[in-house]
Amino acid sequence: MARTIGSTPFAAGLTLAIALAVGQTQAQAQTPPQAGFEAAYTIAVARIPIGSATMTGSIGADEYVISMSGRTSGLARVVASGEGSMTATGAVTTGKFLPSRYTSKSTADDDTLAVTMTFKDGNVSELEASDPPPGEDRVVLTTEHRRQVLDPLSALLIPAGDGGVSEAACRRVLPVFDGRRRYDLNLSFKRIEQVKASRGYAGPAAVCSVAFQPIAGHRRSSPLLTFLTDGRDVEMALAPLGGTRVLAPFRITATYMLGNVVMQATRFEATAAPAPTRTSQP
Repeated sequence: MARTIGSTPFAAGLTLAIALAVGQTQAQAQTPPQAGFEAAYTIAVARIPIGSATMTGSIGADEYVISMSGRTSGLARVVASGEGSMTATGAVTTGKFLPSRYTSKSTADDDTLAVTMTFKDGNVSELEASDPPPGEDRVVLTTEHRRQVLDPLSALLIPAGDGGVSEAACRRVLPVFDGRRRYDLNLSFKRIEQVKASRGYAGPAAVCSVAFQPIAGHRRSSPLLTFLTDGRDVEMALAPLGGTRVLAPFRITATYMLGNVVMQATRFEATAAPAPTRTSQP
């Protein structure tokens, strides 16, 4: 599993990783003039709680902002102890999400990753990122890998379109760049099911199969890479964020021989006022 909340689809939608240019080839996102939302998640392995995460944000007629933070406690061979936070802002243009700025900071074991990215027309125009740990088997990352990508957090926002919760939400490839690694999340439809949070949303969710495809910046011997590509069954349930026609992860599950790794929403609802502001920093 991912070493930190902030570098995987679990934060990226992980993949989970669980997370382009979002919606540039997708259905349009239609939202009220300004809609705030908040989600809280538990993270468990074999039903044993090992962490938590929160996501807050607002989506308006012409801009969006979303923040996420989380923490995990180490569980041998499955999850590294760590914590992270991310904030992404961008424009909603003709019903499509266009990221403009992304910042994150995450720590796990002996590795710290701090990232600041700005975007222009779907490309990373400026990047500041801490150097990765040394590794001779690291796949070279080039400028080309920064083109037509989404940050891991903006990748969590999937326009529902006119069909609402439907198979179409899962028919897409999400090109993600987290400041250090470039990877694709290949989504495919599995089913529609009913979900219910302790607070907030209760209703249908689109369940997608998620395949992690590393492209550049990763180490070939990485335990994370092995976990995500070794025949792992990863699925992500997408549900509407309160007050919007935008889908986001309600649950992410990855199979593991010692017990499934599950990130599950306990709160998934609209807030009284939009939060946080565009000036928020992780």
